[in-house]
Amino acid sequence: MSNPIKSRLRRARRTRAKIAELKAVRLAVHRSNCHIYVQLIDGAGGRVLASASTLEPDLRKDLPNGGTVAAAAAVGKRVAEKARDLGIETVAFDRSGFKYHGRVKALAEAAREHGLKF
Repeated sequence: MSNPIKSRLRRARRTRAKIAELKAVRLAVHRSNCHIYVQLIDGAGGRVLASASTLEPDLRKDLPNGGTVAAAAAVGKRVAEKARDLGIETVAFDRSGFKYHGRVKALAEAAREHGLKF
């Protein structure tokens, strides 16, 4: 019997191995029931360059709930702005084994709309 968490982590490991070969800046997403988190991770060393989440005070005051598609879109916009400030235009999207659907998709589309390319 397969465990869904193990399956997700297996998919994530395979994706991260491919991104590591490319040596690209990685846009890593983590989704929980209540919040969504995203980090820009350096391709060479694994250093976090910027991050955004629904736990940030300025996003939190505008959003009644961090587990919605609207909240994910706001986080995508926020991380794209931070990437632009750092001079990062192109990233590799790491959805951490989650389906490209719902909140993960909303975050990715918002980041693309605000200038990130992946």
